[in-house]
Amino acid sequence: MKLISWNVNGIRAVVKKNVFVPFVKKERPDVLCLQETKAERGQAVIDLPDYEEYWNSSTRKKGYSGTAIFVKKDLEVKEVILGLPEDLCKKYKLHDDSYGDPNTEGRVMAMELKDFFVITSYTPNAKPDLSRLSLRHKQWDPAFLEYMLRLEKKKPVVFCGDLNVAHTFDDLENPEANVGDHGFTDEEREGIDKIIAAGFVDSFRYFTPKGKGHYTWWSVWSNARARNVGWRIDYWFVSKKLVPKLTSAKILPEVMGSDHCPVSIELK
Repeated sequence: MKLISWNVNGIRAVVKKNVFVPFVKKERPDVLCLQETKAERGQAVIDLPDYEEYWNSSTRKKGYSGTAIFVKKDLEVKEVILGLPEDLCKKYKLHDDSYGDPNTEGRVMAMELKDFFVITSYTPNAKPDLSRLSLRHKQWDPAFLEYMLRLEKKKPVVFCGDLNVAHTFDDLENPEANVGDHGFTDEEREGIDKIIAAGFVDSFRYFTPKGKGHYTWWSVWSNARARNVGWRIDYWFVSKKLVPKLTSAKILPEVMGSDHCPVSIELK
């Protein structure tokens, strides 16, 4: 089974560039998870008859954030859950964010398949002035992790998405210059530490434990992508019990159309 995650930075734009549908038809993922769709279902003409579409679009602000999952029609989908559970939102006071309730921004979708849950997530950005760092560190990250652990009690979990943080110094080209900046603060990196401590495995680093140059996002400035001056902020995490079934984890930097590139895993 092949699963792909991609922050498309606007599904309408990447479809209009004639990149999205050819990419899906070439790769034929069983499950395709998207982030930052910036649209509602039907706002882009997507000709993929072999797939069922599920969307979680922002209700707080149109054309903002949003996630989606495309799944092959021959797979049995038992349930699709939009957003974080209400009890966790209340527990971690997510509704009280000064920017607006992040749970109304279409940031999380969980899909229950036969053997595991698959979750796509678009984690709130801490903002260049770090004005949303507290939300990220004290509210969103712990709520999301508790949700993953809750689902895992039922069956194994794989979750993916733009988590808006580079975990280690190997995960961005210029770490020293970015220490303390949004996307590379101690608080944001701690969120990934806690995910790993809870027993989830960073699939890419499972196969490639060390080394720079493996990035999934590049600034649009200074020809950063061509020079591969980037950050690895898009991930696939899997429950530890699924690791024996994990056969590959790849970054696909050759796929254009967004400032992020897709990332994939394969499970036997």
